[in-house]
Amino acid sequence: MIKYIGSKRALLGHVTGAVRQALPEGGLVCDLFSGTARVGHALKGQGFRVWSNDHNTYAHTLATAYVQADRERWAEQAEAVIAELRTVTPEAGWFTANFCEEARFFHPDNGARIEAMRNRIEAMALEPELKAIVLVSLMEAADRVDSTAGLQMAYMKAWAPRALKPLQLRMPDVLPGVVAGPCRATQGDAVEMAGQVEADLVYLDPPYNQHSYLANYHVWESLVLWDRPETYGVARKRVDVKTRKSAFNSRPGIAPALEAVIAGVKTPNLIISFNDEGYLSREQLVAMLSARGHVQVMEIDRPRYVGARIGIHNLKGEKVGAVGRLKNVEYLFMATERPISLPAAA
Repeated sequence: MIKYIGSKRALLGHVTGAVRQALPEGGLVCDLFSGTARVGHALKGQGFRVWSNDHNTYAHTLATAYVQADRERWAEQAEAVIAELRTVTPEAGWFTANFCEEARFFHPDNGARIEAMRNRIEAMALEPELKAIVLVSLMEAADRVDSTAGLQMAYMKAWAPRALKPLQLRMPDVLPGVVAGPCRATQGDAVEMAGQVEADLVYLDPPYNQHSYLANYHVWESLVLWDRPETYGVARKRVDVKTRKSAFNSRPGIAPALEAVIAGVKTPNLIISFNDEGYLSREQLVAMLSARGHVQVMEIDRPRYVGARIGIHNLKGEKVGAVGRLKNVEYLFMATERPISLPAAA
């Protein structure tokens, strides 16, 4: 899966372990801030019915491929489309100009490959689930040859070694359907969606500070939408990054937004993933959950994201400072209808 700040890759065992403890006989789990869909993908693989939601289009595409789509339905067709895409002739255009020349996220040779493949996908008029699988194949291939530290706010001063390798498509790890019933992916604002959610367990992994996922991963949004938007700045961000704001990226906005989600969802079990760099304290989150059931908190020490460990750089890529700390505390807050045994901290 793509590199992603806030990814729960390292915490996946803790999250899925907590879900299994709360729902030992399975059930429907709703992930309202699905991001890369890593959590939903893991839960589907363990036999849970999963409902993944996110407001960004690239995240909805990832969830459609990794949660909603079933391997037995699409694998053969997806492999055939991916094989056809490998044969296209590279052709530079808008994407290459913006993200390989004006910005340097990808080498121009790979930019032209990405561009030609994306144009072919659009011309194919694929069914939505099949299109999502193929777009995820392209997104992940591009991610493997990018020249960033994991965020699309800046790029390396010199090409990263991986950026000089030719882009190669692979079939994404699309899972078989689950016996319990179909999984689904939706696209919507979590506050607006909360009142529609009824599930055996709801998992919330909201943005927790000023860092916008749309701004950090704007290239994926443009690649998936293929709308060739007006761009700005050194990173050639989509102009709508300036207007598509989330209350969860706002210090005054996050508490009422999260309280509205917590109050709106219908579920006996609620898990929130948060971080000690967030706008809300441990005490505030416990208070928010106290009316929902038995509250438990797990603390997990983790290294900060790779960009922080590299240090602070100016727009020329020159190191100009060091970060104040190299570790975070990740929290899992659990409000459940009965006390559960917490997964062992790693």
